[in-house]
Amino acid sequence: MKLVLKFCVITLLIFASCKKEKATTSTEKTKKEVIAFDSFGDKISADKALTSEEMLAKFSTMKIGDTLNVKFASSIKEVCSKKGCWMKLPLDKETETMVRFKDYGFFMPLDSKDREVIVEGKAFVQETSVKELQHYAEDAGKTKEEIAKITEPKKEFAFVANGVLMKK
Repeated sequence: MKLVLKFCVITLLIFASCKKEKATTSTEKTKKEVIAFDSFGDKISADKALTSEEMLAKFSTMKIGDTLNVKFASSIKEVCSKKGCWMKLPLDKETETMVRFKDYGFFMPLDSKDREVIVEGKAFVQETSVKELQHYAEDAGKTKEEIAKITEPKKEFAFVANGVLMKK
């Protein structure tokens, strides 16, 4: 009889410990951080976005004229100060990509500098003319002296976003 009673108590303890473990696991799932985003352009998800370093590696394999549909995450280094019609996203400490928006269908807030974003769209490599580079410098609020120093076209990593998520 004592043996049966011990067996029952041990069995109850085992079941009780299993239930606690399952409860802890479900509690851990509810503790996951929920990240909120403002959405611009087409609706996109945050899933499966490349890092900026992974995006730089993809750009590095491309030639002028190549295109690639992709999604990646970065932070805004600079945004058009006139109406938010473009932004620059760093890929590493020295390299960045110029992001414009599909059909100028949407713009970014003027105060969005340093905010984290996920962009989805078309990446490509292009050569940007002196005139266009000077125009972008003017939009960015550069001085006339800084604009005058732009005298050569530049090979650039460019991006046309069809959708952007910006972390709140």
